[in-house]
Amino acid sequence: MDKPTVVIGASPDPSRYSYKAIRSLQDHRHTVYGVSIKEGTVNGLVIETKKSHYQNIDTVTLYVAPRNQDYWIDYILSLEPKRIIFNPGTENPDFIKKAEDKGIECVIGCTLVMLGIGAY
Repeated sequence: MDKPTVVIGASPDPSRYSYKAIRSLQDHRHTVYGVSIKEGTVNGLVIETKKSHYQNIDTVTLYVAPRNQDYWIDYILSLEPKRIIFNPGTENPDFIKKAEDKGIECVIGCTLVMLGIGAY
């Protein structure tokens, strides 16, 4: 089942976990949108540097450290995702509270592991 996903902190660098997550999401046939402050492409996916509004987003998966999340919080909440995955190193209790207050499920986990074990 397709779960449209926005990857925040997307990177064209193959050594980065956000790159690996995009590839794995594509392999699992999910619609993927990459958003970052830096341009690039991942397997044909153009990484957006503007905060485009996408419709019917199931998941936002986060690859931005808490110290850099203020720039993204209002945008992510405006997407009205069903859930936000806080990948290792992105956990932010204040952001989690804001999201949960809006009825968004927050998962502290690893997108790659979730996809790998069929728990995505």
